[in-house]
Amino acid sequence: MRDNLDEVVGAAIRGDHRALDELLRFLRPLVLRYCRAKLGRVPRSVSTADDVAQEVCLAVFKALPTYQQLGRPFLSFVYGIAAHKVADVHRANTRDKSDPTPEAPEVPTTEDGPEQLALRHELVERTGALLRVLTDRQREIIVMRVVLGMSAQETATAIGTTAEAIRVAQHRALNRLRKSLAACRAAAA
Repeated sequence: MRDNLDEVVGAAIRGDHRALDELLRFLRPLVLRYCRAKLGRVPRSVSTADDVAQEVCLAVFKALPTYQQLGRPFLSFVYGIAAHKVADVHRANTRDKSDPTPEAPEVPTTEDGPEQLALRHELVERTGALLRVLTDRQREIIVMRVVLGMSAQETATAIGTTAEAIRVAQHRALNRLRKSLAACRAAAA
């Protein structure tokens, strides 16, 4: 599908229902992985990664008739929409500061206990702090390559550059992370 993506997009723009189905089957898993990686377990979120992925797919298909390549790959267009939808969820979560209900649940919960939640929170905080040493572009490349498991070519297509540039940027980002981690360990010792 990646080899003939432009052809399928063109056919979908012209209203070919098979092309639309094929495009959706191709995009949905990519968008879902992206949303899951970017949202993780967003606290107090009404929207799940699945919901956001669905919104992204709907927005892509609504915008499809007016899509113009303009030198950018189609996946870059898709990931741009996904990034905006994810940002909307994060903004909504910062505004939603509702108080928890005072009543205890009647059914025992199977969720993680306080210790697991604390450990997960600490891991998320440490990972976030480590990733903040990267530029936005490096962070995006690391998420796409490592978390989402995208190939260098897939990442290059989504960002609008070459696979070689992605590999170089990833190498530099990982070196920066190694140096930062080594500095943190040295400071802790």
